[in-house]
Amino acid sequence: MVPFPPRPLTAAQRSTLISKALEARNGSYSPYSKFRVGACLLAEDGSYIPGANVESASYGGTICAERTAIVKGVSEGKRKYVGLAVTSDLVTAITPCGICRQVLREFCPLDMPILLVPASYAEGKTKLSNAADAEGADTTDTLVETTMGEILPLSFGPADLEKPRQSR
Repeated sequence: MVPFPPRPLTAAQRSTLISKALEARNGSYSPYSKFRVGACLLAEDGSYIPGANVESASYGGTICAERTAIVKGVSEGKRKYVGLAVTSDLVTAITPCGICRQVLREFCPLDMPILLVPASYAEGKTKLSNAADAEGADTTDTLVETTMGEILPLSFGPADLEKPRQSR
C-alpha cells in the first residue's frame, strides 16, 4: 500500500480547524443517539466550513457532520479542500463513517490531512499520533493525524470514471 504523507498545514490552520470543529459540535441536533459530532473543512481558498450532525426521527434522513460540512461548502461553490478536523464528545478520536469517507473522496485529495480530535483536546497538552501508530492503540486524549488515502484505501474516485474500459 502506498502511503499518503499529508500535505502540510500551518500551525494556524491546524489550530483553527480544530477549534472550529469543536465549536461546530455545539450545533449538533442529536436527540436520539446523544452522539454529538462536529467537523470543519478547510477549503482551498482558505475558508473554513463547519458542520454538525443532524438526526431525524426517520433515521435514514440523518446526516453526519462531515457530510453537512461538504454539502455546505459545495453548495457555496467550493469544490477543493485541503484539510479536515472531526470531533465528538468521546475522549478518543473518531473517524468518519463509510458514506462520509466516500463523499469526502469526491472533493478531497488522497494526501489531504485529516485531524481526528478527542473531546478532551487541549492545545499543547494533547498527545499527537499518526494513523499507523494509533491503529489498535488506546487513543484517549490523543489527536490522530491521518489522510484521506489512509482512511479510504484503494478508493474509487472521480478519476476512475475516466479510465479506459474494455470494449465488448
